[in-house]
Amino acid sequence: MNNFDLFNPSDEHKLLRSTVREFVAAEIEPQALECDRREMFNLSLFRKLGELGLLGITVAEPYGGAGLDPVAAVIAHEEISWSDPGFCLAYLAHAMLCANNLAQNGGEALKQRCLPKLCSGEWVGCMAMSEPHVGTDVLGMKTTALRKPDGSYVINGRKMWITNGTVDDDRTPADGCLLYAKTGEKDGRPQISTFFVEKTHPGYSVGQKIKDKTGMRASNTAELVFADCHVPATALVGNEGDSLLHMMKNLEIERVTLAAMSLGIAKRALQVMNKYAREREAFGHPLAHFGQIQKYIGDSYAEYMAARAYVYNTSRCMRLDQAGNRLDTDGVKIVASTMAKRVADRAIQVLGGYGYVGEYVVERLWRDSKLLEIGGGTLEAHEKNITNDLGRVGEALL
Repeated sequence: MNNFDLFNPSDEHKLLRSTVREFVAAEIEPQALECDRREMFNLSLFRKLGELGLLGITVAEPYGGAGLDPVAAVIAHEEISWSDPGFCLAYLAHAMLCANNLAQNGGEALKQRCLPKLCSGEWVGCMAMSEPHVGTDVLGMKTTALRKPDGSYVINGRKMWITNGTVDDDRTPADGCLLYAKTGEKDGRPQISTFFVEKTHPGYSVGQKIKDKTGMRASNTAELVFADCHVPATALVGNEGDSLLHMMKNLEIERVTLAAMSLGIAKRALQVMNKYAREREAFGHPLAHFGQIQKYIGDSYAEYMAARAYVYNTSRCMRLDQAGNRLDTDGVKIVASTMAKRVADRAIQVLGGYGYVGEYVVERLWRDSKLLEIGGGTLEAHEKNITNDLGRVGEALL
């Protein structure tokens, strides 16, 4: 008999899920509602993720990480988002966009110096790509990095919508920022390079903390300013012009873990509406007796399980050190993010007035789910990518 478990393919994965789930129940769930209401990033709780080995979950052990695979990353994001998607978004920005990116693309000296601090939680990391005037159009960025005769760089520009860009309300910048900037042109195309900018580098500051967000309020979003920001030659990640390859590899794991966040949202919303439908009565029957409520619950379960299988199978086939998974990493983000919003919306409908207030969680999940259709690439960008990729591979894949 084949006992393969797609969602927990090894004992190590099962233990990870159990560990994270216990931590979520004991530490994350009690603070989730209050941090959402206050638009507060729980920095002390975030650092505890380092004690569990989660902040460097895909980083190799010699650098302080756990050395785990994409399936493990999906498990962690699914379990945390069951309780607090906003807090999980801060985790994703640090562990996937910053630490994993640096681990896969950085030079040995940079990795040895910075990754242990990121993995332990001593440093909070972020990734800065989007700008005030441009998001998906990466080649349209205006931030520049000018190389000086001594090999150092001067960076000028602004970055927008940066998760973890600030760690508090006092506009304290993230300790480490993986930054994309133009370093000239080659063959008529902009040359994009990656830098690891540290809080101690002069000219790096927070322009503003973005407030009044619809959702994901437990993570901080900021505008970052680089005004004659001086960084040493050692801040360059890889070589000049390598950023497009860096992005291709790292955006794939970002999209899969964002899809995993959608799974956590949908699972919680489904559990809440299922329980409520059995406890609340109308016209002498539990709500679950009525066909329309059954449709909400039945459709939600089927869509959740279909998306979950797609996400876990895609993560199982991924290699963090290689690009080439864009077709399905875009696909899972489309499927899972739209599914999560539908399921949260149905949960609100089943709960009626109770679903519209914070006590029953689903209105927060509904607000948080919308960001997943925008952040990490819009649905429209994913649809374009899939169409282009299918055009290249022809009928063979289908």
